This record gives sequence, structure tokens and C-alpha cells, in this order.
Amino acid sequence: MSDPPDEDLVPISVRLGEVVPPEDPEDWTQPLTWMAALGMLLGPLVAFAWFGVAPPVAADRPLAGTWLLAVALALGATITGATQQGWLRAATATAATALFAALVIVIAGAALAGERQVGEASPTLAQAFGAALAGLAGAVASTPVAARLASVGRRWPRVVAPGAVACGVAILVVRFVFGTAPV
Repeated sequence: MSDPPDEDLVPISVRLGEVVPPEDPEDWTQPLTWMAALGMLLGPLVAFAWFGVAPPVAADRPLAGTWLLAVALALGATITGATQQGWLRAATATAATALFAALVIVIAGAALAGERQVGEASPTLAQAFGAALAGLAGAVASTPVAARLASVGRRWPRVVAPGAVACGVAILVVRFVFGTAPV
């Protein structure tokens, strides 16, 4: 004969027949979670909108969408990092979000390219790669600033200062990647 299960090992909600989700201090109803999710998806959403509505036609120079996409990726990563408290979490969230968004942008560029070319990349993939590289560089450059400001109580300084660094570096890297940097 088997022993009855120990009542102390089974949560009260299960014993009463109702499974109650555990309380999470940061669930999806709180604004910071939505802000972090928006930051993660800002760059990919801009990429899908641009590549779906008016795909790029040139691969050799940056287009308006390239600049917007690079800045959106960098700023989105900064927004996600600003939701975190503690320097390590802020730095990690900023860098990880930028990596995630850059990967999704390049995959979107490859998937939505429409045309396959031999010997050179399609304009959509070239623009996606250049913008993703620039946005990633901007976010990584802003990581030390985000880590430094992670202990500030107000959120605006945690977004504005790293965001300015991220956007500035992203713009410079777009110029460099596409060969339009000043000599």
C-alpha cells in the first residue's frame, strides 16, 4: 500500500482545486514590463514596417530607413536597459536587447528581400545588415553610461543620456559602414 501524499508538499491552491499563478513583482500589467518589451521590439517593428511597405532599392548608400532603423535599434535597447535596476542588469539588458534586435532585423532583411542575387547582397539585406550593425554599435557604446546611471531613481536620466550616446554612435557607424564618413 502506498502512503498518502504529504499535504505540506502540495501548495494550498492545488489542494483547494484552484491553481493560482505565483505573484511576480514584475508582471505584464506593470508599465516597466511593457516598456522593456517595447524596447526589445522597437527596431524589429521598424524593420518589418520598412521592408514590408517600401523595401529599399539601393544597397550602396544609406537611405532614410537605414538611419531610422539604426536609431530605433539603439534607442530600443537603451529603453530596455533603463527598466533595470543595478549596473549589471542595466548593462546586460542593453547589450542583450541590442543583440536580439540586430539578429531579428537581419533575419527580417533576408526573409523579406524578395529577390535573391548572386555575387552581391540584395538592397533589403544590405540595408538591414548595415542598420543592425550600426544600432548594435550604438547600444554597446551606451552600455557603460546605462550601467553608471542605473542607480538613479528617476527613469528619464536613465533613458536620455544613454539614448543620446546610442543614437549618436549609431549615426556615425551608419556613415562609416556605407562609406559616407567625412574624410
